[in-house]
Amino acid sequence: MANIEPASIPDAYLFAAMEQAEDTKQYILPYTEVEHAQNMLAPSFVYLRILDADELVGFMILVLDLDMVSVEFRRIVIRAKSRGVGQSAIAEMEQFCLSVLQRQRVWLDVFEYNSRGRHIYEKLGYKNCGQGEHKGKKLLIYDKEL
Repeated sequence: MANIEPASIPDAYLFAAMEQAEDTKQYILPYTEVEHAQNMLAPSFVYLRILDADELVGFMILVLDLDMVSVEFRRIVIRAKSRGVGQSAIAEMEQFCLSVLQRQRVWLDVFEYNSRGRHIYEKLGYKNCGQGEHKGKKLLIYDKEL
């Protein structure tokens, strides 16, 4: 069972390093350490550390929408894949969105070729609600009412 907690500026280095893993960077748009640190200072960004047995195993980035109802689930990065940690962390994040952020909807986009990510989001109740594009790559948009 994963636990989540707020991240802090010193985590920026670790997060940037985690994004460079071969099985991660092809599915996200990696940030530098400086970009992570700057984002952490922005009031609309929420960074969460993901812990498994008190060990840092990943992180999430949320961005608060101006509508005061929705949260963009910008990113999840997990070092130890295929252990269910990510799914557990997403469930924790959804509760965090409801109880702490007072938000009732989570949305995300995922590259069409990220079949693992799409499978997990669909398994957890996220519904495809549109599509977009980033640099010629098709993005699928998903959302979930909490």
